[in-house]
Amino acid sequence: MPAQPLCHPLIVLISVFVSTLTCAHCEEHVEFLIGDRMESEGGHWQPADSPVNRPFGVDFDTSGNMYLVELEGGRVFRMDTKRQLTQISGDGSKGYTGDGGVAGDATYNGMHNCAVTPAGDLFISDSWNHCIRRIDLKTGLVSTIAGTGKKGFGGDQGPATDATFDYLMCISLSHDDSLIHITDLSNRRIREMNLKTGMVRTVAGNGQKGVPTDGAMAVSSPFVDPRAAVADSQGRLYVLERGGHALRVVETDGTIRTVAGTGKKGFADGPALSAQLNAPKHICVDPQDNVYIADDENAAIRKYDPVTRTLSTLLGRGFGDKQIQLSHPHGVCVQGDWLYVCDSSNNRVLRIQLATR
Repeated sequence: MPAQPLCHPLIVLISVFVSTLTCAHCEEHVEFLIGDRMESEGGHWQPADSPVNRPFGVDFDTSGNMYLVELEGGRVFRMDTKRQLTQISGDGSKGYTGDGGVAGDATYNGMHNCAVTPAGDLFISDSWNHCIRRIDLKTGLVSTIAGTGKKGFGGDQGPATDATFDYLMCISLSHDDSLIHITDLSNRRIREMNLKTGMVRTVAGNGQKGVPTDGAMAVSSPFVDPRAAVADSQGRLYVLERGGHALRVVETDGTIRTVAGTGKKGFADGPALSAQLNAPKHICVDPQDNVYIADDENAAIRKYDPVTRTLSTLLGRGFGDKQIQLSHPHGVCVQGDWLYVCDSSNNRVLRIQLATR
């Protein structure tokens, strides 16, 4: 179906069956927003029949609408509060076109995740185009706000539109929505764009490969391969490393330390520094500053509690709803009392009801 402008009433409407899972033996209450239980889980869901292709990132606007981006499908979706799914941008092809025009005509290449501002801007990490795209949800127009479309490293202390990145991965908004935190993977840096001034700078990473030393200044420290960064309500910046199998934090004084993971792949809960991760990819925080981790190769959703300094498993590998088998989970996002998860290789989106601490 040819793409239409975002400002039209709809592009593609897809009926979505929402399944609620309750289980007398389950620690977590789980609902599927896209998809359902697969045969191995006691259901009939077939990932190939999904309306989405490798959902990778999810976020919400102030009205409760959910936005979803596909890594390989090249499309952007909105699900409204009545669970109606609408394709709002992208035509399924890979490209870098459409800036200055309507969202329905834009193309992307490897969207990794997204972030929505209270003002109604949808920011998208267009990873393989090495840039951040913006959809103005009021006008439906698309633009590039960071990056040139060419990979490289440059532009710090200057306009983000002149800066270059090398496979930027996850982006996230600061607690006050004034900054975008950018995970610049191949440059092994965490960079920051000021939304008021449009300027970009590096806040962590020196471009070298290695494990940062606890207590060292973050801007002069190496990284293994940063995949995601998110700030908590106190201004601490958490950095997740896939190949480093670890969660690190940049403190408000600019120093960095490891808070979870041993650096070796594995699966273990408990005291965070002796617990293990396996190629974790995406993170988010809740209002209590707990950190949720999409632990990709472990096919599990993990929780880091900064008060108890423990790592636990919410879902996957027999935890939570014991029947659910995740496959390469990625996008995670807290909205209200729920943690939303992109179960990417199963082509479905679910949510977990969170217990209050």
